[in-house]
Amino acid sequence: MEFPRSAGVLLHPTSLPSDFCIGELGSEAFNFVDYLVKSGVSLWQILPLGPTGYGNSPYAALSAFAGNPFLISLEKLNTDGYLSKEDLETCPGSNPAEVDYNLVTSWKVPLLEKAAHIFLDKASNSEKSDFIKFCDENSEWLNDFALFVVIKEHHDIKAEKENASDSRWNYYWDKKIILKQKQVETEWTLKYMAQIEIKKVLQYFFFTQWNSLKKYANSKGISIIGDIPIYVAACSSDLWSHKKMFYLDKEGHQTVVAGVPPDYFSTTGQLWGNPIYNWEKHEEDGFSWWISRIQGMLKMVDIVRIDHFIGLEAYWEVPANAPTAETGKWVKAPGRKMFETLKEKLGDLPIIAEDLGVLTKDVEALRDDFDFPGMKILQFAFTFDEKGKADSKNMFLPYTYSSNSVVYTGTHDNDTTRGWYNSISAREKDLVRKYLGRPDNDIVWDLIRETLSSVSNYAIIPMQDILNLDTESRMNTPSTLKESNWSWRMSKKSMADDTVNRLKELIELYGRLPE
Repeated sequence: MEFPRSAGVLLHPTSLPSDFCIGELGSEAFNFVDYLVKSGVSLWQILPLGPTGYGNSPYAALSAFAGNPFLISLEKLNTDGYLSKEDLETCPGSNPAEVDYNLVTSWKVPLLEKAAHIFLDKASNSEKSDFIKFCDENSEWLNDFALFVVIKEHHDIKAEKENASDSRWNYYWDKKIILKQKQVETEWTLKYMAQIEIKKVLQYFFFTQWNSLKKYANSKGISIIGDIPIYVAACSSDLWSHKKMFYLDKEGHQTVVAGVPPDYFSTTGQLWGNPIYNWEKHEEDGFSWWISRIQGMLKMVDIVRIDHFIGLEAYWEVPANAPTAETGKWVKAPGRKMFETLKEKLGDLPIIAEDLGVLTKDVEALRDDFDFPGMKILQFAFTFDEKGKADSKNMFLPYTYSSNSVVYTGTHDNDTTRGWYNSISAREKDLVRKYLGRPDNDIVWDLIRETLSSVSNYAIIPMQDILNLDTESRMNTPSTLKESNWSWRMSKKSMADDTVNRLKELIELYGRLPE
């Protein structure tokens, strides 16, 4: 697909301002859309929207299809009559600069469940009809997901006693449940029908609110870039419901896991631990699971970024018992066959390929043959070659870009641009200054300018860089379980007119204003 020259902002909804413990899909989300419009921005990039589990990572969701109830707007539930003003006033208060996941779990989730109960008791006939329609249209994943989450919550108490992480669920759950035996599944469904229904209502709340926000954004000329993690989480309804599609033993345990080899993020590689697809089974099934996944995503967003696109050409397979990712091996994947099938079924796909890492000629061919734009990270551009000279062949230098690419100052996995610049050596700083031809008294905005002026059709700036924030506002540090990961939030005062005007001036100067 053709991607018109545009500018975007990277901000996950959890990072939106709110009066509560996490960003929500309420008024502040709509205000953020208005902020983008005033700034001349026409793209809003987000992270995966799935329900998060252990570690709060959006890249380790409990489902590849469900939405994250944490994002449901309490304000909207109050307006709709499912929560009272007094309910919202019980919030004990939280740091407005960060997401308080403990408070989300202990305070917000019970309120969400209360609202779901009230909905089931008091919703109008029209609302209940919409809910039934939602359940029918999403039954392919919704029934298994709701049951899985209820079962998981019942086993979480046992997990806490055994100090077991979510990824070990298929070791401490009852064996018959792990293997999804029909009789036991039916027993659970009948016994916990009321709890299962609550989970479905929460999904209905999420998708109703998300669709309203997306409709508003689109009406204002804002396209939303969503994100698909290439793998599902080890603890997910996807693995539980589709075991034959993954490499598991007869007990339901993973035999191999996903990761990446040593790279610039980690000297021992990254041991993600995700289940690896049994691609032979996916091919035999006509890639139906992937077709459903992409279809579902394109209902939620306008453009899809596929995280770790490289793994669709060849993936790093690590033995399940390996302590690091160093002992893995490359295995070919049928990405070409899959995209040919997707194109046949769905037409041209608005996909961005996250092609960072070991970029082979085969990966480039897969990306380019389907005309998917790849990614460029400006923070990676300023390096030295083996002779100690500035590496003029670095693929992240702007003069090497093609127009069919997406350039970022940095991503959610990088430090903020200010934090990055403060951390590099004096020699590297000198190289940055020489390349830009400027001093470093306004270095972040100089790098934003360089990003927006590049030939890449899409230029995306993390909100932290627009606000010129330091390392404490970093979104994620890969291969770590830091409490600060995924917790940054912007303040209501951040969207100041001077920042709006400065950003719009550059977007207009470099031909990225929407037509």
